[in-house]
Amino acid sequence: MRIRTRFPYDTAHEDVRIPLPDGTRLYARIWRPITDEPVPALLEYLPYRLSDWTAPRDQQRHPWYAGHGYASVRVDARGHGNSEGLPGDAYDGTGPADGVAVVHWLAGQEWCSGQVGMFGISWGGSISLRIAALAPEPLKAIVTVCSTDDRYDNDVHYMGGSVLAVGMHARAATTLAFAARPPDPAHVGDDWKAMWLKRLEAVHPPIHTWLAHRTRDAYWTHGSVCEDYSAIEANVLAVGGWHDPYRDTVLRLVAHLDPAKVRGLIGPWSHQYPDRGLPPGPSIGFLQETLRWWDQHLKDEDTGVMSEPLLRSWISESHRPATVYETLPGRWVGDTGWPSKNIATIAYALQGGPQTVRSPQQTGLDAGRLVPFGNDADLPPDQRDEDAKSVSFEFPVEDAPIEILGRPRVKLRIRMDVPHGQAIVRLCDVTPDGASTLVTRGVLNLSARHGRDRSDDWTPGATEDVTFELNGIGHTFSPGHRIRLAVSSSYWPWIWPQAGSAAGFTLHADGSVVELPVRHRTEEPSITFEEAEHAEPLVVVLPVTLDEPRPERLVVRDVAKGEWRLEVDPRYGGTRVHPDGLEFTEDGVDAYTIQENDPLSARTRSDWTIRLHRPEMAWDVKIETRSEISGDEHDFLTSDEMVCKDGDEIVFHRTWVKRIPRTAG
Repeated sequence: MRIRTRFPYDTAHEDVRIPLPDGTRLYARIWRPITDEPVPALLEYLPYRLSDWTAPRDQQRHPWYAGHGYASVRVDARGHGNSEGLPGDAYDGTGPADGVAVVHWLAGQEWCSGQVGMFGISWGGSISLRIAALAPEPLKAIVTVCSTDDRYDNDVHYMGGSVLAVGMHARAATTLAFAARPPDPAHVGDDWKAMWLKRLEAVHPPIHTWLAHRTRDAYWTHGSVCEDYSAIEANVLAVGGWHDPYRDTVLRLVAHLDPAKVRGLIGPWSHQYPDRGLPPGPSIGFLQETLRWWDQHLKDEDTGVMSEPLLRSWISESHRPATVYETLPGRWVGDTGWPSKNIATIAYALQGGPQTVRSPQQTGLDAGRLVPFGNDADLPPDQRDEDAKSVSFEFPVEDAPIEILGRPRVKLRIRMDVPHGQAIVRLCDVTPDGASTLVTRGVLNLSARHGRDRSDDWTPGATEDVTFELNGIGHTFSPGHRIRLAVSSSYWPWIWPQAGSAAGFTLHADGSVVELPVRHRTEEPSITFEEAEHAEPLVVVLPVTLDEPRPERLVVRDVAKGEWRLEVDPRYGGTRVHPDGLEFTEDGVDAYTIQENDPLSARTRSDWTIRLHRPEMAWDVKIETRSEISGDEHDFLTSDEMVCKDGDEIVFHRTWVKRIPRTAG
């Protein structure tokens, strides 16, 4: 990592309030080059609090862009951080409409050339796509990182029509806690408390809505740009990582957008900007790469970025299983079209007779984190224990390596004697000594086999062929290794089990296949990147503590009860002291519990504590939340509690308890 201190332009920054058409004002920080010439504007628009939560990350990139001749703007979304208004549903039309208004406001400033770009990661990348789909005229280009084009089937809520327990629960619990954070009196003055109390009255557990929409209905399609890719007129640089759950968005965007206006980049990364140097690497000079994109589309300079292959991908070499990799072995490849002419679908028929797939309910505890951030325990460990709980099929890799790029697909011939269930498929790379590395996986709620927008119970005793894709991957299987396809009927805590699903199903190998996207090894164009660099970092102090840190992921087994519990520390940051004196503390823990023979025993719990403290202002607020989900044969039961304190005074306390019918399988 290189820290840059000298730039083509000197810079300055200011905090402003951007007015929306309804009079609401959004809090913004603008870094600008010191010049008399109008410059393009770059917008990053988030609900994640620019004055504290994202401040260290913002400092890495916004001053860097300003130093290269752009007005780089960071805006807090309505009802969050120091912006006015109330927090709302993440997927309604308010956020995108506000974003369009901000784009037009920026374009109209005297210091702006009228050309606007947007960038962001995760929520920020997804909202960039949604705003681009509304086609505001000044928005000429976006960079979307680790984002989704499909809110239903490629986010943290559902996978293959099944409830993503680990994602749905953790995201809902975190969203509830984060939405309760107050404005900062250092930035909004004495009105902070009145603003806070109004926000708290508007806060509602998002889990109620997310679990109520079990199929891909209008609630999800409304926020999904995959419904109409042609609505996107801006130039799109789509970026993802093979260890990020959103990577398939990149493959769909390069397949569906105009090749003259899109480029894709997928590296070995987790859910992080590719320049942060967090595992797995190698990291790249991502800011320099995006500067080429902005200069091309916002300054009309030919930087050569549109001469790059349509999709640049990292293909990892075979590697032993581990929960963290500083750097993965592999190479960059380039494809001029997608689907690529360099890739052929090779079918591998499953061998053997009918086999019963009846996995214990704790199968999946070694799945790793749904959204890895580069922590030590994020990635899946050796899969041999998971493989033993599954039915596996193997294919030897003989004289030459087998390189795959894209989304594998399976067709399974299944007989099931109950109305509901799910099939989980994992593709593993097995070394000669038996170590099993998870390559990719896929899930199908068998009630969604005819489409994610409907639910069709299985006719007990019937045999059907079902087909579904696994997540995309770039990977090379080495000679002497074995390709293992492991099929299970449970995958906790990723997939919420269904009533009766403990019975599993019968898999008929005859008629079942796995199709691999095998890439022919070709002479690749030279694909290189500069060394990662940032602007000077924000000096944030992490206080020394003598407390023993919690394990990131801890599995506890009660042998007598047959109960398994996974405890997860999200590791979002602990305590940080900012240069302006703000002390910001977060502590969260998630727990997922299940009994090995009872799918109805599944339950989740999250506990969050957030404290914001300014000693010089005698400002000390604390938010505590508890979120739980359990269920029976007919309903989910959700329970959420929130306690907010100003000093020692409890200013808000509410509990929400709700039953939500378990429709759609």
